[in-house]
Amino acid sequence: MNQDYIKPDNWSVIEEGFNAERVKSSESLFSIGNGAMGQRANFEEQYSGPTFQGSYIAGVYYPDKTRVGWWKNGYPEYFAKVLNAPNWIGINVSVNGEQLDLHTCKVVDNFRRELNMKAGWLSRSFTATLQNNVVIEVEAKRFLSLELDEVGAIEYSVKPISTDAEVVFQPYLDSGITNEDTNWDDEFWDTLKVCNENNQAFIEAKTMKTEFHTCTFMESEVFVNGTAVAIKPVIESDSNSISFSYSNQVKQGETYAINKFGGYVVDTNHDKNELISAAKNVLNLATEKGFDVLLDEQKQAWERIWSMSDISISGDVKAQQGIRFNIFQLNQTYLGEDSRLNIGPKGFTGEKYGGSTYWDTEAYCIPFYMATKDQNVARSLLEYRYNHLEKAIENAGKLGFTNGAALYPMVTMNGEECHNEWEITFEEIHRNGAIAFAIFNYHRYTGDYSYIPEKGLEVLIGIARFWQQRATFSSAKNKYVILGVTGPNEYENNVNNNFYTNYLAQWCINYALENISKIESEYPSDFARVMNKVKLEEAELNKWKAVAENMYFPFSEEKQIYLQQDGFLDKELITVDHLEKAQRPINQKWSWDRILRSPYIKQADTLQGFYFFEDQFSNEELERHFDFYEPFTVHESSLSPCVHSIQAAKLDRMEQAYTFYLRTSRLDLDDYNNEVHEGLHITSMAGTWMSIVEGFGGMRVKDDMLSFTPKIPKEWDEYSFKVNFRHHILKVNVNQSGAKFELEGDSDLQILVNNSPVTISRNSLLTV
Repeated sequence: MNQDYIKPDNWSVIEEGFNAERVKSSESLFSIGNGAMGQRANFEEQYSGPTFQGSYIAGVYYPDKTRVGWWKNGYPEYFAKVLNAPNWIGINVSVNGEQLDLHTCKVVDNFRRELNMKAGWLSRSFTATLQNNVVIEVEAKRFLSLELDEVGAIEYSVKPISTDAEVVFQPYLDSGITNEDTNWDDEFWDTLKVCNENNQAFIEAKTMKTEFHTCTFMESEVFVNGTAVAIKPVIESDSNSISFSYSNQVKQGETYAINKFGGYVVDTNHDKNELISAAKNVLNLATEKGFDVLLDEQKQAWERIWSMSDISISGDVKAQQGIRFNIFQLNQTYLGEDSRLNIGPKGFTGEKYGGSTYWDTEAYCIPFYMATKDQNVARSLLEYRYNHLEKAIENAGKLGFTNGAALYPMVTMNGEECHNEWEITFEEIHRNGAIAFAIFNYHRYTGDYSYIPEKGLEVLIGIARFWQQRATFSSAKNKYVILGVTGPNEYENNVNNNFYTNYLAQWCINYALENISKIESEYPSDFARVMNKVKLEEAELNKWKAVAENMYFPFSEEKQIYLQQDGFLDKELITVDHLEKAQRPINQKWSWDRILRSPYIKQADTLQGFYFFEDQFSNEELERHFDFYEPFTVHESSLSPCVHSIQAAKLDRMEQAYTFYLRTSRLDLDDYNNEVHEGLHITSMAGTWMSIVEGFGGMRVKDDMLSFTPKIPKEWDEYSFKVNFRHHILKVNVNQSGAKFELEGDSDLQILVNNSPVTISRNSLLTV
């Protein structure tokens, strides 16, 4: 049973009514971030019920020693934990000596929480009857500033309804925090200094092992009926925390409020010996502007983001809310302003999975950032991998590969592999192919070839070397095979000849060869520099060619399909529609042994190959493979429904495409997989964007031009989106009767619409 408590709304995520069983789920759904930091939607005031406390700083992590396998050769020694950072949002509230705690209140009425995606803020309001029978109204609003990305702001007010009352606000900082996700219950933080000056408080702390130095800070001001009042706070501190208490006698019906500014400065951006000074500077900037000015700037910053990235849908509020929620969370997680950062699968909403970088970035996220930002953002994501090339070569070396072969990590923070399930770490090697594909995809979309001779070629060579060495010649088949792998479908481990992996390996080698040849003839100085560095010789290239030309692909003549892996037809082929609902999701109900022997597919696997390389297969082949594999697919990976939505739309199966779209866009809002309390599925949200733009919009790059085959679900009246293609801003609007294309830019643009070339004049509208 999916959850259904989120109210449909075009621009907001809204929860009405307090339910303690929903607290953890809502903490995920209402998370906020600004690319540099983020936090789950924990209450500011004390809450003694079940909660998942989480504040996170981009790029700050801890290498948590693995519990198993670390004694084996090549096994990662640690798992990079996304760290719960010192808490700055806390404001204890007491009324006539009674703590405000929604878990212990007698009554909580009129509870309403709203995440306003248009303007980038989170609010909460309720009426509470405390244990001492005092009735209060509470309103809170907070945001993480996009303009000053080290700062967050909170406006919190209490109005006594039933009587005059003494109200105490106690804003605090606390570095004595723990992680929800930890292997050994280690202490992750070492508090170095707790201090205050005037109305400001600071905690300096560093992470154990990785030694990231941070300063968490706060400053507060209190108001009665909107007028600032000077109250001398009572200051308390210990080795891990500091609080300021502002006590006031508040008349019945008066509003007592606090504005709190807080956040983090980190030694990745400042001198570690000057962090308090840096914190003072940013606090002074924030308090000088004040809450209202910062909030106004927040609205303007989000307006700029939405002006390019919004997808509007009319006639279907749930579909509209779903896509905007996805786009909003992607922009909260990564804005492309710091090339050292990447897009973690949970973003700033939870700790599961660890690490900040998966193959999801290359396979799903780069198209979104290429089209809704500017190509430099996508190029930064490619350069992130180039900067980790030496680590990828080291990772491969630990597994016995030589001569500069590169294996990019499944999970990483700094380029080093830190995922520790052997069947994933050693065997889910298709991730290497996604990194090469992203280079191809970037060039295809932007037309910018310069990245490849400058940096990309070295990456492609390292990846091709890996595939050549990873393949094994089978004399029985007289072909090269790839043994012992896990494909994207993680419900099959340690299989032989996963079609998607083998196909990617062949493609990567051929793509590297093609670029070596092009750069040799067109970029001789880059070619000489790279060859001098990588020492690539003709004999080695001949080995690559032998593997690529003789790669084995399992195929069923009877069914006329490529097999997901050698043994797929040996399984008991019972389709998903025969599974009882009580058995779903199988990853929470079945043993792993049972899952591995079943035919059930976690996510698009063979079909992922058809998605990447659709030009190399006919529509008839896609249809055959879709009809065979989709009925076995349980879509228990967040990365699955979007690919199926795109392919269903390509096959003109609009009802299926729409169903998959709703599933991908509302995966978290409706909690399809019963796991949203752990955090959101950020990287798959880019797939939701693709399911509209590439699925319903049919956007592709063909013959070096943008191409569209627009379609629209019957449930929608109209939808529109924008893409930035080679410095042209193109707006696409599709309704039930046709499509319109509007161009912003300095020059005309030729595109394909339903495979026919049309030219759009600059600053004009074309109706098809």
